[in-house]
Amino acid sequence: MASLLVEDRGPVRVLTIDGEAQMNVLSRALVAELAQHARQAGVESSVRAVVITGAGQRAFCAGANLKERQDWTEDDVRHWLLELHTAFREIERCPKPWIAAINGVAFGGGCELALACDLRVMDPGAEIALTETKIGVIPGGGGTVRLSRIAGTGRAKDLILTARRMPAAEALQLGVVSRISPAGDSVGAAVAVGQEIAGNAPVAVAAAKASIDEAYDLPMDAALEMERLHYEKALLTEDRLEGLKAFAEKRPPRWRGR
Repeated sequence: MASLLVEDRGPVRVLTIDGEAQMNVLSRALVAELAQHARQAGVESSVRAVVITGAGQRAFCAGANLKERQDWTEDDVRHWLLELHTAFREIERCPKPWIAAINGVAFGGGCELALACDLRVMDPGAEIALTETKIGVIPGGGGTVRLSRIAGTGRAKDLILTARRMPAAEALQLGVVSRISPAGDSVGAAVAVGQEIAGNAPVAVAAAKASIDEAYDLPMDAALEMERLHYEKALLTEDRLEGLKAFAEKRPPRWRGR
């Protein structure tokens, strides 16, 4: 079974799904491990961003481990979907930004894992797809919901109902991914994004992420109120004063995360 390899590159934690021979598929144990890492990163002040990728060059994550599921009952599948939802929501709720380094194919649950991240950096030769209708089900790890919110309902229906594979250039054009990396260096490019984020005030980054996520589907007045609530978190910090002082003194700020 695949597990997660952990490497800290300065303030950026890199998690690698270590299951290259099986295309880095998701197992129940791996999904639980992802949830734990999301909780852990959220409370570690030294971690400012998290990159998730897959071992090797063929696959970011090819989806669920179908061999593991062969003998599952209907209730087993229902429990699996709840486990997926819980783990991916832990990633979304983590105050540290998560960046998917899509180094190869990201199909089914692997695509859904990438969609749960805040940002996606994709190798130019990689492909991404929600392929579940080809095997008689629908995306059940949040794919119908997150892809619709990211790319719009029309594009989500095009991709989900056809189950077609989307190349990197199209994914960038549709806004499904944020950036295309140099060939073979999706992890390096994702880490560079994480380091850029790490140069900003920690409380402000967490508040901005939460404001975007929580205000997205609210009516305008409620959304603006939500933004004000999250602004208050940054307003009351020492880092806000440090940012103003550093700007006036023309020097890099020294963030304390408080």
